[in-house]
Amino acid sequence: MRRFEDLDVWKRSSRLCVSVYKELACCKDFGFKDQITRCSLSIPSNIAEGYERGTDKDSIRFFYYAKGSCGELRTQIYIGIEIGYIKKDIGFQWKNEAEQLSKMLSALIKSRSS
Repeated sequence: MRRFEDLDVWKRSSRLCVSVYKELACCKDFGFKDQITRCSLSIPSNIAEGYERGTDKDSIRFFYYAKGSCGELRTQIYIGIEIGYIKKDIGFQWKNEAEQLSKMLSALIKSRSS
């Protein structure tokens, strides 16, 4: 049996989370920083938790949580760019990666649903 650490979606979401944390390390708006880092951390965390669950139904629920966090992260990226906390080029890289992760999660959910 594979481990969650072997999943590309987990690896990529973990790298995205690290990038968000590093880029916003000096951000003085602690409310914004806390919210965006928490939702970026939620993606790989929920993938891991879902993968470790005993049933497909439980796993799928956590994969949906991770997918929801991808949408939350994209929203915060858009806002962060507009208010000048996130550089446009970095923000759009993150946004594109979050969209790809969402698609990967949809495929994972579909595979667990059948």
